[in-house]
Amino acid sequence: MRLLPIFAGKGFFILQMRPLKLKLCKMPFDCLLGEKRLLTACEGSSGGGRQVGGLPVLGELESIRTEAERAVAAAASLEEIEAVRVRFLGRKGELTQILRRMGALPAVERPVIGQRANEIKEKLEEALAARAAVLREQELRRRLEAEAVDVTLPGRPVLLGSQHPLNIVREEIEAIFLGLGFSIVQGPEVELDYYNFEALNLPKDHPARDMQDTFFISEEILLRTHTSPVQVRTLERLAPQLPVKIIAPGKVYRRDDDATHSPMFHQVEGLAVDTNIRFSDLKGVLLTFAREMFGPKTRLRLRPSYFPFTEPSAEVDISCVICGGEGCRLCKHTGWLEILGAGMVHPRVLAVSGYDPEQCRGFAFGMGIERIAMLKYGINDIRLFFDNDLRFLTQF
Repeated sequence: MRLLPIFAGKGFFILQMRPLKLKLCKMPFDCLLGEKRLLTACEGSSGGGRQVGGLPVLGELESIRTEAERAVAAAASLEEIEAVRVRFLGRKGELTQILRRMGALPAVERPVIGQRANEIKEKLEEALAARAAVLREQELRRRLEAEAVDVTLPGRPVLLGSQHPLNIVREEIEAIFLGLGFSIVQGPEVELDYYNFEALNLPKDHPARDMQDTFFISEEILLRTHTSPVQVRTLERLAPQLPVKIIAPGKVYRRDDDATHSPMFHQVEGLAVDTNIRFSDLKGVLLTFAREMFGPKTRLRLRPSYFPFTEPSAEVDISCVICGGEGCRLCKHTGWLEILGAGMVHPRVLAVSGYDPEQCRGFAFGMGIERIAMLKYGINDIRLFFDNDLRFLTQF
């Protein structure tokens, strides 16, 4: 203990004293670190050396901690939270710069300074995460409030589609004839001249071809003008099988365009071939169809007519669907409305298709689906079916 004055007189100060040992450090002490421990951070000599102590670094850390806490608390959005993180913890952040300067500190100070810096970093990260969670919750709450659905308001009506009137009528026609034992067949819309005309008793120089304004693609290829070619194709495929009872619905094409004609329209044609088919059978089938389609009180009238592929041929009328046969504007005060054409299959058509006209006979008929739909629903312009006007279509 006698040595203390001697050392004190030489410019030394006592920093820590343990039994039998004295730990002395040159230069005045700089900081108080930890719990009741005195450490020194000194460099140079008493003759005016530069001081780099732990106290300034700790003070800087505490200043950063305080500023960071204020910045986190003041952040009002996730973008601001990210800006705070970059400012203090980014690659060039203030706290990051302190950690990078650890190598310049004396070895005795690094553990304490490093520990405190890491504590501040961890607490700052926790504060950032907590504040970000609060801001996310607030943002979600704002969105829920802004996007809230008022369940007391009446719901928006769901607009349901409906079938096109032509499809409704076509399916009804098919159902009637399926119930009479007919089957449904289809054929090509781009047809050969042979099946559309020649096989139906209409040779190339026949004047009856003028009755159908035809779209020709080439001299031998055309857009079919009726679905009768399907009948010939079916007879060729089935010959000599009997009986044959088919209907052929589909699109057909003619160069017509006005309130009652369309360049493209739909037909259903029927054919029945057997060993003992009579004209009265044709009339019975058509009367059944008319009453199923237009009502049980519908009357039928057949007028002599001409078609190259049937003999004899007839135009088929029904009693007016509006006035019941009394006479009105629709039926032009005649009491009758024309709906289709029909007749007994011409023997040449049967022979060309592979059937012996001496052994079997048949009848055929054809109707326009648009014509049936116009009569059924009281429509006066065929173009309404193709205008796609929802005000019209939603009525069915």
